[in-house]
Amino acid sequence: MSSAALARAESLIATIPDFPEPGILFRDISPLLADAVALRTVVDAVIEPFADEFDVVAGVEARGFLLAGAVAIAAGVGMVPIRKAGKLPRPAASVAYALEYGTAVIEMADDLPRGTRVLLVDDILATGGTLRAGQQLLTELGHVVVGTAVLMELDGLGGRDVCGPVHTVFRV
Repeated sequence: MSSAALARAESLIATIPDFPEPGILFRDISPLLADAVALRTVVDAVIEPFADEFDVVAGVEARGFLLAGAVAIAAGVGMVPIRKAGKLPRPAASVAYALEYGTAVIEMADDLPRGTRVLLVDDILATGGTLRAGQQLLTELGHVVVGTAVLMELDGLGGRDVCGPVHTVFRV
């Protein structure tokens, strides 16, 4: 993939001021997802550093599902969801994590054999709490996290300090 193709894909991410509350700049990936060429470009960029190193992709609810599903199909592997608490009929493990305004819990079913090599994918790295919880959840279920990848990282929020190395396609 070329830097021009990545630049074009990044240009499709809309910035919405004051959403969901005043002072927040929301990054809307919907226009990027709607463009087949741009979507394929970012999917290939997510996969590239981890090619042939993972057996399955884990996607974090909710926008992470969209990217993780595309990554899994392009890589020829399966995809498992990491869901918000109460959304799975058979949760096997859960991890609570801190948010700026409270706590949240994510869960995952035990559908993979122990030792499965997993690429953890989400749309954004901000403060790192969600991704760190996802890493802990996968490890608790006996899987090997081969990497963590996001479409974009919000610089200056300390996410890497919380969850460690993350492959980022775009930094904003």
